[in-house]
Amino acid sequence: MNAIIAFALRMRALMAALFVVVMIGGVTAFIQLNIEAYPDPVPPLVDIVTQNPGQSAEEIERYITIPIEVGVATAPYLNAMRTISLFGLSDVKLQFTYDLTYEEAEQKVLNRLSQLPALQNQAQPTISPWSPTGEIYRYQLVGPPGYSVMDLKTLQDWVLARRFRAVPGVIDVTGWGGKTKTFEIQIDRDKLVAYGLTLPQVLQTLTNSNINVGGNTVNIGQQSAVVRGVGLIRSMTDIRNTMLTAANGTPVFLSDIAEIVVGNKPRLGITGRDEQDDIVQGIVLMRRGQQSLPTIRRVEAEVEKINTSGILPPGVHIERIYDRSDLISLTTHTVLFNLVFGMILVFFVQWIFLGDLRSALIVSSTIPFALFFAMIILVLRGESANLLSVGAIDFGLIVDATVIMVENIFRHLAEGAPLNGAAEAAAPAGLRGKLATIFRAATEVNRAIFFSAAIIIVGFIPLFTLSGVEGHIFSPMAKTYAYALAGALLATFTVVPAFSAFLLHERVRETETIIVGILRRIYTPLVEFAVAHRIMALAAAGLLLALALVSVRFLGLEFLPHLEEGNLWIRATMPPSISLEEGNDFVNRMRLVIRNFPEVETVVSQQGRPDDGTDATGFFNAEFFAPLKPEK
Repeated sequence: MNAIIAFALRMRALMAALFVVVMIGGVTAFIQLNIEAYPDPVPPLVDIVTQNPGQSAEEIERYITIPIEVGVATAPYLNAMRTISLFGLSDVKLQFTYDLTYEEAEQKVLNRLSQLPALQNQAQPTISPWSPTGEIYRYQLVGPPGYSVMDLKTLQDWVLARRFRAVPGVIDVTGWGGKTKTFEIQIDRDKLVAYGLTLPQVLQTLTNSNINVGGNTVNIGQQSAVVRGVGLIRSMTDIRNTMLTAANGTPVFLSDIAEIVVGNKPRLGITGRDEQDDIVQGIVLMRRGQQSLPTIRRVEAEVEKINTSGILPPGVHIERIYDRSDLISLTTHTVLFNLVFGMILVFFVQWIFLGDLRSALIVSSTIPFALFFAMIILVLRGESANLLSVGAIDFGLIVDATVIMVENIFRHLAEGAPLNGAAEAAAPAGLRGKLATIFRAATEVNRAIFFSAAIIIVGFIPLFTLSGVEGHIFSPMAKTYAYALAGALLATFTVVPAFSAFLLHERVRETETIIVGILRRIYTPLVEFAVAHRIMALAAAGLLLALALVSVRFLGLEFLPHLEEGNLWIRATMPPSISLEEGNDFVNRMRLVIRNFPEVETVVSQQGRPDDGTDATGFFNAEFFAPLKPEK
């Protein structure tokens, strides 16, 4: 380390340039750094969703849930299985150990699902795209006056869902609310009997008529043309004109025995917002492991493109309800506040105790250097930061080595004693006078600095050895600490000696500040009393230790640090047998009650579940999302 310190003192301008480069690179890295609110501690979780409309919960359990449970129970590294059977829906959640990645766990589940025997009514299990940290964007599809929720739902399912799924980082889009359009055939049984037809015949004829068939090729001159029969139904007119049979040479069409009308599938859930009792909402889900902020930016760009390029009909547009960038911005603000506040606090503490402005500036410069150095490493390694990993860094640990070196340099310069011939000769070539004094002072504390760094590193070894949920939560923090500590040591042995040579005078005066004087007057008699009454001092220390151990039982515990996003998520549970329509009346009234609070910006209600079954609940469940207005 002596050679590094000597090099830094000779190349002082280069060290200053290194500081500037790290500052510029750190700012650039901070802009590119993916910041999450919290780490995702959930182990690989695979959610199997199977829908079988019309079946009771008991039948779903017997014919779908239990066969799936049996089929996937032998999957390796399976840690827990949780299932729920509702009307028309089976949900099987499989939690694996951390020995597998999510992709590996998903593949093992798919392998076993492919070996299942056919389920009742040919129900097909699917893997839910939902994940604990997947929801990143919510929007409402708004139409002009008179535009029905059925038309909006059609646009959501056939236009928007396809476009959002094509956005990099997005795995799926869940549509909430609205009515799914259907074409209903209302058959007149008297006419059906009069023409000698049966219901299975009508269904089979419709099925056979709604297909395209391929033929062969026919040569036309030098060209070869493909022959095919086009029979796909494209409109209600095609349905009406489907021929069922012939009576006395006269064709019988479907319109002769039935009326074709536009209807909708049975609704599984209803979404409302403020005074609107029925809206269409979309929830964009991020692929597991992707970075939130870049994905949100791509989704926002796609929303802007959809709203401005005429993809939707006139008057129809997407209106943002929520996106995770609000939470990320809050997290970023918290981190920046901690960084700036910590740097200012260290600066003033150093200034107050040492009484020298320039030495305080030198010590404080280590904080941005170390943190920006850590951010550069995080970006280069493709890692993310979060409130826990960056916001919880202890600046006292970061500047510990710098404080030791700067105070020793300041003491040597304050003593002002010139180096004797032997000491002067021992300094490397080119280091004379103040530079030799700084070199001698810096090299004196090398061992102390490494010893203190070793103690800090030993204290973090348990964090590196954690596994499971604890490892996923604290491992990013331990890594960030390690990167910042490495940056602090680099600054201590390179930038700090160079800055000391630039900023500190060859003769400085060490003065006792008012704060230090007061503390010394309090501390000196206490030390004298403790030395004179050693047994009493040790007994008092033991008593304090015992009180501290007892107080641990009453100490509050938090799983994660507090972060106030400014949103409310309210859940209401109604009687299990309540109908969708009756429950929706209560939901609308509750939503208006919440909306009347002046602090609430808007309220979105969700009753039941979406059509894809990814939220396993029933008509009895209602949830309200209420973002609050910003504090003034």
